[in-house]
Amino acid sequence: MNLIDPLEPPELQLLRQDRIIEALVRRAMRQNHVGQTAYSAFQSAIELQAQVAAKTRDLERAADELETTRFERERTRRNLDEALAAMGEGFALFTEGQLAICNDLFQHLLPDVSDRIVPGLPLPEYFELLAQSRFVISTDRQIGANDGPLPGASMVIEVTEDRFYQLSTQRTSMDNTVLLLSDITAVVRQNRSEKEHLIDRQADYLQAVFENMTSGVCSFSANGDVVMHNQQFRKLTGLPMTVLQKGMNMARLLQLMSIRGFIADHSLLQVDEWRRQLLRQGRLRRQVRSRSGQVFDLQGNRLPDGGFLVELKDVTLEIRATETLEKRVLERTRELTETNARLTQQYEEKARVEEELRVAKERAEAAVSSKTRFLAAASHDLLQPINAAKLLIATLQTNSAGSEHEPMVDRLKGAFTSIEQLLHALLDISRLDSADHDTVHPTTLCLGQIMQTIFEDQMPLAQKRNVALRMVPCMSWVRSDPVYLLRSIQNLVVNAIQYTEPGGKVVLGCRRRGDKVELQVLDTGIGIGPEDQSRIFEEFARAGNVPVGSGVGLGLSIVERTCRHLGHRLWMSSEVGVGSKFCIEFDVVDAATALTAPKVPMQSEESLEGFIALVVENDENVLFATCQTLETWGASVLGARSTEEAVGHLRDMGIPPDILLVDYQLDGGDTGLSTIARVRAEFGTHVPAIMITADRRDRLLRAGAEQDFSVMTKPVQVSRLRPLIDWKIRGGAAGTEPKVGNDRTGPAASLG
Repeated sequence: MNLIDPLEPPELQLLRQDRIIEALVRRAMRQNHVGQTAYSAFQSAIELQAQVAAKTRDLERAADELETTRFERERTRRNLDEALAAMGEGFALFTEGQLAICNDLFQHLLPDVSDRIVPGLPLPEYFELLAQSRFVISTDRQIGANDGPLPGASMVIEVTEDRFYQLSTQRTSMDNTVLLLSDITAVVRQNRSEKEHLIDRQADYLQAVFENMTSGVCSFSANGDVVMHNQQFRKLTGLPMTVLQKGMNMARLLQLMSIRGFIADHSLLQVDEWRRQLLRQGRLRRQVRSRSGQVFDLQGNRLPDGGFLVELKDVTLEIRATETLEKRVLERTRELTETNARLTQQYEEKARVEEELRVAKERAEAAVSSKTRFLAAASHDLLQPINAAKLLIATLQTNSAGSEHEPMVDRLKGAFTSIEQLLHALLDISRLDSADHDTVHPTTLCLGQIMQTIFEDQMPLAQKRNVALRMVPCMSWVRSDPVYLLRSIQNLVVNAIQYTEPGGKVVLGCRRRGDKVELQVLDTGIGIGPEDQSRIFEEFARAGNVPVGSGVGLGLSIVERTCRHLGHRLWMSSEVGVGSKFCIEFDVVDAATALTAPKVPMQSEESLEGFIALVVENDENVLFATCQTLETWGASVLGARSTEEAVGHLRDMGIPPDILLVDYQLDGGDTGLSTIARVRAEFGTHVPAIMITADRRDRLLRAGAEQDFSVMTKPVQVSRLRPLIDWKIRGGAAGTEPKVGNDRTGPAASLG
């Protein structure tokens, strides 16, 4: 335990030390009377004296350090006072809300309260003294005993002798408050001088602005007296400068303007009404007309001091233009009304004509539809006798070979061939012109197969006319309808051979151009003139240099319709006496997506002796002709007119036939599909079958692919029927026969 507190002043510590020493000495003297402890007491006194000496030295050293610190503190305080005194601004530091230190400028700024601005003054009381001082003229904000500028804010104080100070408040990091008084008298006086200068020149500036305005301007005081105006206002009103002066009353001004003819409407002279409207709405706008016909736009606006500003604009030209425009608009409106009445009448007339055209169009479409339905329904009946005649003619050719009747039979065959071609052309035109979108059936096919078929078919015609027919092989695959494409190319080749003189040439080939391929038919024939090239693809159109009796002009029309339906580009070029070139452009496709059919031999000389053929046909003449033709080829033939009759014949015979030839349309709803299915089911064997029909719909081809039978269209070409029968009965077992009925590029698809 320390007997002396080191924090106490040195004088008090020395006093306490003297008292402790005296107490120890008295205790030592008392202990001298005790004999046994005298030495111990003496020894304790010596030790205590040593400790007291040590404490004394410590106290002396602390006293020296304290004196040094006191000296440094006094010197720092003098330096701070000198620095604050040297500052050009008032400075005050408030610690814990009380004044700790300030300089002379801050203390003596307000002499009547300077004696109360001493250390320990609370901050709110300082602002209260500031508000009560008679040396403070004004401040830019109200201050009281409990408020003042917020930390970081400032306020401007005006004191006597036209001086201004800015009082700023700042917070220190120790949460103390610093007040700074900055003398801004020079800045305020400069701003005041500049403001007074601007005010002095404001009238000059305003007058200059007025004088340069394009409209007339005049300002009036709250009493209605003229304050200022510009030259344009005098020019518009026609008043001389000697009359229109500052201070003139508005009522007098309006009276003079009325006398001089500027105002024609006396209601405008009611000044009181003007002023009431300006007071209510703050603005006034009127249109003034003079006796001379001029029109002015008058606009008044109330000013902050209660006066008002009047602006005049000469809008005579604008008004006249507007009136002229309105007059033109009225005239134009009248014209448009009359035109609209005429258009309405024309529209009604047009509507009536359109209604008549619609009715006529419906009648025409009904007629075309009726024609299409008639041709579709009659095609079977039309083709049946031709089919029978062709079969009988084929039999006659075989029987009359080498006889005197052979030329007659050849002519008969040629006549029926012409009839067949004309009938096919008419049926194709009808189908392609119908609204049925199922007319064409595009599929992937090889151009080379179709070209080869046409080349072989037309070679006899070319040889007969002594025309060299050549073909350039092509293996490009395209997407098109095989039946109509074959017919189109065949028409182009036949025309080329027909219109080429003996000794000429016809070439059928293709040219590859990137992802396109062009099928071309070139000839060295008579050519087509420029006047005929634009209409050569129309039906019944024939060139002027075509010999009489060489055709009716349907072949190229079929080609054009086919290419239009299939999206193939078709064009031609020709020169009279040199030749022609017809081109059809296709998109090349991938051959991997197509199913190919093996080539069926087109000719066969082998006899059908020993083979049984079953023919099912409801037309007696066609049935007879077909049976005669098959018997001529050596086959044993059973004829029937229905499925039931055919099954009855086979049951009586007890064995299935080797080949089955059936028509599609039989009597009483019976069809060739039922016949094929019943015969195969009766004997449990896959009997080869050929369906011969005038129905060209795609569903029969799909049925042939599904049920494994071939499809031939009437009238049948005997030259293709014979090799197909021979291939079917000799070529392979069921399941290995190619589905030629589903591949229109195959032989069976082109037999019609």
